[in-house]
Amino acid sequence: MEIEIGRSKRARRVYAFDDIAIVPSRRTRDPEDVSVTWSIDAYKFDTPFLAAPMDSVVSPTTAIMMGQLGGVGVLDLEGLWTRYENPEPLLAEIRSLPEDQATARMQEIYSQPIKPELVAERLAEIRAAGVTVAGALSPQRTQELYETVVAAGVDLFVIRGTTVSYSSWVRCGESAPATVTPAARISARRSVTSSGLIGWE
Repeated sequence: MEIEIGRSKRARRVYAFDDIAIVPSRRTRDPEDVSVTWSIDAYKFDTPFLAAPMDSVVSPTTAIMMGQLGGVGVLDLEGLWTRYENPEPLLAEIRSLPEDQATARMQEIYSQPIKPELVAERLAEIRAAGVTVAGALSPQRTQELYETVVAAGVDLFVIRGTTVSYSSWVRCGESAPATVTPAARISARRSVTSSGLIGWE
């Protein structure tokens, strides 16, 4: 079922694991008659899995593996993979941090600046494997890095956050936050057709 999400745009309702219950049926279906394929715009996937843009979930390697298995892995372009040339030792350290030290140490690790050249390198690595390239930024970082992301040839550019569109403030008669600038709105709209941008109008 499609629902209206504003400005003549429509979306389909999706469900998480907690929303559904799967029970056996007395009738069986031939696997040949069942399809679990899904699509985002022109991009079609054989497996209904989208891996979240989190360092604990997706690395360039897991994004490639997810793509090869028919799903899509979204790389966090603000994570350790775009801050450090080799983040593996730091990821191993984070896994072993005691609870009372974890917050302070992680803040220290993530204080390293994002390197645009690593953003391009990680996305190029995924593209070289021949799978759909997906990367995510927060609205705060989009203005700074969108040109790098688009130039790297991203297929699905996910802008994550609680803010979905600029017009939501306009309709409510409120001022838009400083992070949503006119330049970001324009660049996002220009990127929609070529980059599969998700999250902006």
